Amino acid sequence: MFDHVTLRVADLARSKGFYDLAFEAIDNRGTAYADQHLLGLEWNDFSLYEGEPTTTRLHVAFGAPSRGHVDAFWRALTGAGHADDGAPGLRPEYSPDYYGAFVLDPDGNSIEAVHHGHVREDGGVIDHLWLRIRSVEETRRFYSTIAEALEFELRDGDPDWMVGFRGDVASCSFVAGDRPTENVHLAFPAPGRETVDEFHRVALAAGYRDNGAPGERPQYHPGYYGAYVLDPDGNNVEAVYHDRD
Repeated sequence: MFDHVTLRVADLARSKGFYDLAFEAIDNRGTAYADQHLLGLEWNDFSLYEGEPTTTRLHVAFGAPSRGHVDAFWRALTGAGHADDGAPGLRPEYSPDYYGAFVLDPDGNSIEAVHHGHVREDGGVIDHLWLRIRSVEETRRFYSTIAEALEFELRDGDPDWMVGFRGDVASCSFVAGDRPTENVHLAFPAPGRETVDEFHRVALAAGYRDNGAPGERPQYHPGYYGAYVLDPDGNNVEAVYHDRD
């Protein structure tokens, strides 16, 4: 589903404290530090960078290996003084065995630990994202445009209020709201440079805004080849190919 999802945060040290507690509680301790000059941190497919404007009104759910891990996540973070956003418990409106807990991160985003029938075993941490959007129709049109190039399929809920997509191990939903999510970076994996080029070409041909032409970004690592466009709410959407040869 995602190569990575990046949030911009106001205070990297404070956010690191929050997410270190969160990932320790759900037994995912694989913190990788980005180049210190970029002021960033990574946990596999989830990353943070310090800067303004910050990411706001995003919901991110991390997969937990058991209900006990969900409980531990909530206790650790609320015990450290972070705001509760929903105590541990079943949420059968999502699925019969959906067990989650919610806490607000230092920038006010809703962060969840969830355990349900499908648990990731590939090292990734993201179970799902929810983004608030201004227009379902405009969002559907944008992601339909790039979906063909990146080979993923959109799914509709109620066509008046939600559109999204699901991969093998994660999902993303866009839900209509008066105050949209802002300043999120969504990066999708591409099987080669030509796919990155095509993603960028079709998006610009459809009238969407360029945010970075296809090319290498060696500041991330040698062989990092990406391109960037802005979605209708101004979020930065990327296709990226990691040339490790």
